Amino acid sequence: MEAVLRNPFLPKKQAVIFALKGVIAMAMALTVALFLNLDRPYWALVSAVFLQIRPESGLVAEKALCQIVGTVIGGLFGILLLTQLISYPYLALGILGLWLGINSTLSALVRQTNFIYGFAMAAVTAEIIVLLVIASPTTVSSQAVFSIAQSRMSEIIIGSICAGIVSHLFWPVKVKNGLQIQAKSLINQTLNYLVTELNIQGSHEERHQQIDGILATLGAVNEDSSAVRYEGPKGPGRARAANQLSQKVLSLLALIQIFGRLQRSHTKLMSPLLTQLFTQLKQVLANIAQANSVDDCIEQVKNLRRELTEYRANNSSELPFESHMLNVSVDITTELTVLLRAYRALEERDTRLLNAPSTVTYRDPLAAIIVGFRTVMVFFIGACIWVSTGSPAAIMIMILPVIFSIMLARFPLIVLRVVLKRIMIGVVVASFVSIFYALNLLAYSGGQLEILILVLAGPYFIGLLLLADRETLPYGLGFCIPFSILVSPSTDMSRAFSIDYTLSAAMAIFTGVAILFWVFHLITGPSAQLLVHRIFKATHQDLLDINKHSAPIVWYNQRMADRLLRLTHYDQGSQSRAITDLALTALNLGHAAVRLRSVCENVAGKDLKYFALWQHALADAFLLASKGQVDQRFKHACDALYQELVCILGESQQVEAIQGMFMRINLTFERSANSIKTPNSLL
Repeated sequence: MEAVLRNPFLPKKQAVIFALKGVIAMAMALTVALFLNLDRPYWALVSAVFLQIRPESGLVAEKALCQIVGTVIGGLFGILLLTQLISYPYLALGILGLWLGINSTLSALVRQTNFIYGFAMAAVTAEIIVLLVIASPTTVSSQAVFSIAQSRMSEIIIGSICAGIVSHLFWPVKVKNGLQIQAKSLINQTLNYLVTELNIQGSHEERHQQIDGILATLGAVNEDSSAVRYEGPKGPGRARAANQLSQKVLSLLALIQIFGRLQRSHTKLMSPLLTQLFTQLKQVLANIAQANSVDDCIEQVKNLRRELTEYRANNSSELPFESHMLNVSVDITTELTVLLRAYRALEERDTRLLNAPSTVTYRDPLAAIIVGFRTVMVFFIGACIWVSTGSPAAIMIMILPVIFSIMLARFPLIVLRVVLKRIMIGVVVASFVSIFYALNLLAYSGGQLEILILVLAGPYFIGLLLLADRETLPYGLGFCIPFSILVSPSTDMSRAFSIDYTLSAAMAIFTGVAILFWVFHLITGPSAQLLVHRIFKATHQDLLDINKHSAPIVWYNQRMADRLLRLTHYDQGSQSRAITDLALTALNLGHAAVRLRSVCENVAGKDLKYFALWQHALADAFLLASKGQVDQRFKHACDALYQELVCILGESQQVEAIQGMFMRINLTFERSANSIKTPNSLL
């Protein structure tokens, strides 16, 4: 409540600018909709409100594009459905519910909020068109169906275009600015984490807090990288640089685990050379974190890489672990160099932009089907209430809750409780403001556009101030959208001035959100334990397939980024954080498999008999570790491949380094299986 009172009375400058832009966009959308004589201009206002949630130009452009495409698809489906089934309204409602479920299911298979919103618009546009036609069966004709569909699509598209224009012309905010800040924060977080991993005094809680922060920032960078491509000709290059930066952060997380776990769990293997190596790495990373320019950072990393490469070439170690760790150290410096170059390309518009694909969303069909089923249940509960009461206002029970069901599906239940409660509070406040302020004043306005805008500007401005703050965003969302629907600004205000309809619509909106609240509670979806097992099983398959791709590390990082974010989210309530550790192990194993294949092919060719067996054993051993089990098949596969390499190459330094890798991975599986079996682990 402190934030709710602070934002309207002591707003920040950015919030005031955000609210002014929103009011201008809404006034523009309302003016255009009224000029075109559209009968429900408030849908243009609702459309403009949704586009204000993230005001950056690239994000607004991307969301507007998704909204327009989704609106057109939904409108065409609505027309098709009505032309075929207008004589069978109950069957039409059933097919419409199926359409909503399909779009809701598909929305759960994407990660970016704007793409989710596109599916929501495809669902809701068809829903609005079909319900409004079925609500007036006596006036139904082919021309009426097309007219209603054209009007609804036009209103929503007008809101999108007006919000996009205002975003670009008035106090424009660029995604690139926020992306650069996030990228810098991500690099600093990663460097601090690398230092913590190398520090024997670092605590378990500190490491995992840093991992959580890195992955959260990584998710934000990945989301914004898709929108920055809409910001001018340099946008696609910045998107590629951001993707490259994300790739290298994941690679560093994969590599640094080896050092940290070796220090903490296997101190007997720490030779004087490794101790010196760790100290040198930690010092260089600390210096980079404090450096004033990217060029200085790159130069320090290059110097360290040169020293390590020269030392590896001029000194032969008899210890497998030392050879392996020297190789890993060189790999870390290589990844750091590319990471810093990617940041420079993002910050300084470097013409030598690095290229990398964006991350891939982890798609779990089971979880997506539950999301779709939940949306269908919300719709059918609302449809039953509408059919049984026959109230035109009851249509609102089905519309807004469907949008919220799709948009909020990825939030955990504990967050959803708070969000939906705050949305309901916003609905209640919007009802009082609509009846006792807006409609009361508009009754004396004579239908003039200027007075209409002046009366509505104040409530919208306050609602948008709440919308500008993440903490109070649900209050603003719950206020602005119901306020637009309840006031229903138009040249003919007769429907809104009918107090019985306005009260019924307010009750319907509140009831719909309350139904959604309980549906989320009753249909919670698969358990976290089941979802974690399904992610690990998918990772097991990727470990089998990783070497079938032309750029295996890039392919694997693409697929692991979203999985890491989900696994750490599921695991945050655990004290041991065993799931997070195992997820990082999975990331490292993919890199180890690719590196081993590269080394084996360089020194022994592609015809190794036991490499494919080793790769299958690696994937199986990981899956067993996720269940708290260990067997000896992976160790036997390592021994077989090692003996084959010895027969071909003899006991060379490279073969000894490979043996060191095998020793380290076997120790990792034993430790991971033991941690999974602890009582407070999620699994």
